[in-house]
Amino acid sequence: MSQIIDDEDGDELKRAVRAHWQQQPCGTRDLPAEDRRRFFKQLEDERYRLEPYLPPFARFAEGRGQRVLEVGVGAGTDFVNWVRHGAQASGIDLTEQGVELTRERLMLEGLEADVRVGDAEHLPFADKSFDLVYSYGVLHHSPNTEQAIQEVRRVLKSGGRARIMIYHSRCWVGFMLWGVHCLAKLRPWKSVRWAIYHHLESPGTKAYTVAEAKTLFADFAQVEVRTQTSHGDLLQMRADRKYQKWPHRLAWSLYPRWAVRASGNRFGMALLIEAVK
Repeated sequence: MSQIIDDEDGDELKRAVRAHWQQQPCGTRDLPAEDRRRFFKQLEDERYRLEPYLPPFARFAEGRGQRVLEVGVGAGTDFVNWVRHGAQASGIDLTEQGVELTRERLMLEGLEADVRVGDAEHLPFADKSFDLVYSYGVLHHSPNTEQAIQEVRRVLKSGGRARIMIYHSRCWVGFMLWGVHCLAKLRPWKSVRWAIYHHLESPGTKAYTVAEAKTLFADFAQVEVRTQTSHGDLLQMRADRKYQKWPHRLAWSLYPRWAVRASGNRFGMALLIEAVK
């Protein structure tokens, strides 16, 4: 299962990951940004409309009075909800852009919280600092995901909870990427994991089976993992610019969303993980 790479390659990959998300924080692609309040509202409305299962997974209200760390704040949508609900929240992001957007959002709402640039593999916090660590769609981008998860455990108090989403390898998104970048290019021997690693979001994106996810969290006292069909599996998001040619647009319009929905969550892209230290 291990997908660890050596330190030199890991540093180079991390720079590429940082550059990708610095240029395009999650969910912000093609949103008009002139009116900042409208921009942030549209960003939040779209996130929870496309991923209605996210708030029930995060359970923001449970953060009230708790020390909460979010690893990978992105544009700050989830983070500001922790703060709104009364959490003593801290947040880190690998990019300056993510930190700046989140700080701007807090300022516009008259809120305050600790947000800083940081690395998931080397969290800048003491052992047993937090009641809850939350990270949604982030740790699979870190070159050493195993170390990042050990860092989550390190900074949690005894009995503290981690709520983490990482990508599922046996998902509709992976199958689609394999079809486009492997089968259609006459290299069917390439794996779904290869397609995800090279063609999903930032370079080096990893994905895991349910069993592998449980192994990643094996040092926790309790762990629950479930799969969730995502807006990516249903092709409900705005298409990336690299998928604007007519064959892509045709496939987008003909995509059998009914079949994806009928399959339930078995091949969902999201692995929703809740672990207790």
